Amino acid sequence: MGKYLNPGNENCMRIMRGKYVDKTGLIKEVNRRIGTNENLVCISRPRRFGKSYAAQVLCAYYDCSCDSHNLFRNCAISGSEDYEKHINKYNVICLDIAGMISELKKDYRPIRDITIYIQKV
Repeated sequence: MGKYLNPGNENCMRIMRGKYVDKTGLIKEVNRRIGTNENLVCISRPRRFGKSYAAQVLCAYYDCSCDSHNLFRNCAISGSEDYEKHINKYNVICLDIAGMISELKKDYRPIRDITIYIQKV
């Protein structure tokens, strides 16, 4: 649908076509928190340890603008009791802030222009 709103599952498909290690247990943990007061999740890992991959997997699973059943059918999450309850049921906003900052730096623009960058793209 868009770059930031409901970005679909194509990025996740590319990831899973490569040497993908199933980390969909994260989805089960996020599902458990939906509708609770513990609904904020921070994915913190060292640099180059798959935060972006985890974000793409979450986007593909929750994004209501696509069908990701085939993508996750052989993953651990498919055996979860909440699998069908949440797959492709939500609007998703996906912002890669680090990537946006890199783009701004390439153009020698200040970080405070990030909102302008988001609005233009």
